Amino acid sequence: MNVSLKDVLTVSFTLFAIIDIIGSVPILISLKSKLGEIREARATLISGALMVLFLFIGEPFLNLLGLDVGSFAVGGSIVIFILGLEMVLGLEFFKSEKDVRASTVVPIAFPLIAGSGTLTTIISLKANYDQSTVLLAILLNLIVVFIVLKSLSFIERMLGPAGLIAIRKFFGVILLAIAVKIFATNAHGLIK
Repeated sequence: MNVSLKDVLTVSFTLFAIIDIIGSVPILISLKSKLGEIREARATLISGALMVLFLFIGEPFLNLLGLDVGSFAVGGSIVIFILGLEMVLGLEFFKSEKDVRASTVVPIAFPLIAGSGTLTTIISLKANYDQSTVLLAILLNLIVVFIVLKSLSFIERMLGPAGLIAIRKFFGVILLAIAVKIFATNAHGLIK
């Protein structure tokens, strides 16, 4: 097990950009206001478990279900697109039943934190880097995710209502663009 600091940093920054927990702050604050709370530790652990599970058995699991990475990415992109529409248009597609446990899993742990982009990136990184390097990068990113989730109230106070609206709309458009890119990159091989 030879872990290079340079490789760990490269993989960590790649995952950080894909997870985009900072960009998800407006939607997380919105979900927190709908639900009353977010279970930060649970969301971090569930998303971490999904990432680690995908690191070890992701591609074989999808193959077992008769799916490929492209199909999985397209499905996740549709969910991300709907979340982006919610943010930009101020509509509510995901109806909250005030069940914090269910919302901790969907849409917070999946697809916001451990989304299809993150999980497919993990499979791709595994092809180029040592498994222990990718695992360490996942763990480092989970620490950042937990800190951001714990700081949502502070971030909300710092931005204020007008700042939150502006950032929510801006990152809604970013989410739409990410969803379109994931869809366009992966959909071409699905239609035959």
